[in-house]
Amino acid sequence: MKDLSAQNVSFTEFRLNGFYSLGEWRPFLFIPFFLMFLLATTANSILIYLIKTQKSLHSPMYVLIGVMAVVDLIMPIFFVPNMLLNFLLNWSGISLTGCLIQMCGIHFVGAFQITLLFWMALDRYFAICKPLYYHKYMEIPNFVKFVFAPLIRNGFLIFTMVSLAGKLTFCATNVIDHCFCEHMALVQLACGDISINNIVGLLSAFFIAVADFILITVSYVVMFISVLKSGKVHMKALNTCITHLIVLSVSLTTALISYLSYRIRNNISSNNRIFISIIYLFFPSCLHPLIYGWRIKEIRQTFLKFIKNSKVFPLKK
Repeated sequence: MKDLSAQNVSFTEFRLNGFYSLGEWRPFLFIPFFLMFLLATTANSILIYLIKTQKSLHSPMYVLIGVMAVVDLIMPIFFVPNMLLNFLLNWSGISLTGCLIQMCGIHFVGAFQITLLFWMALDRYFAICKPLYYHKYMEIPNFVKFVFAPLIRNGFLIFTMVSLAGKLTFCATNVIDHCFCEHMALVQLACGDISINNIVGLLSAFFIAVADFILITVSYVVMFISVLKSGKVHMKALNTCITHLIVLSVSLTTALISYLSYRIRNNISSNNRIFISIIYLFFPSCLHPLIYGWRIKEIRQTFLKFIKNSKVFPLKK
């Protein structure tokens, strides 16, 4: 009777104990991740401000970069403050509802992030391959045609994945071996059949991340061919596209490793798996302002002009 009653109990409160094996060294993780959080919030906030206030940066390409900065600002807010408090003060508790909300936010914003990269690739494709029709394609009534389908796909897959996770029964343990509520980190604690959750999680990964990566790669390949056929040397455009592909490849590789590490037998330690998850979720928020902001000449010049004109103590004549 005792075992039967135990099986009927489902935990609604959990503890996040990522990097717990580090012992007394665990609180020191607060320092690097706090500095990264500070970098991400500061750099993205400055980028948003510059694009919003400078009329010269109101073209479609810069607007998309501004939206990317907003997404990169929102993403860490879902899990980094809680993770930092966990490291520093050992505040590890989270409710099932809070866990599901955090999971939904992380995965939906992450999916929107890669879909936004696809829209930015479309912008570059129209600018390089269809320059005469660029403004026509990038008008809001025309561009929204490329917006709704990916958003509906992302929302359907992510909300289905999270809702299925919320219906599970957690009777084995309430300790999540992670720093935040990643999908499989929670689902693997369930005491029932999780095959459907596994399938939906994989479908979400492949139909969102992999599908968008393929579309982005194809668009860049077409751009390369168009540039080579034109006989013009667009080294700046090619360099930008290559940089985007490298960053996207690293993010996609780490995301797939994180997804698959829960589903196949491997020798990846718990700490390494958690670190890989942090890389694909947190690092883009730190790197994107440099890649899509500082490396672009117009944004860099606007930033330097802003710094020059905003002296706290101007010299008196």
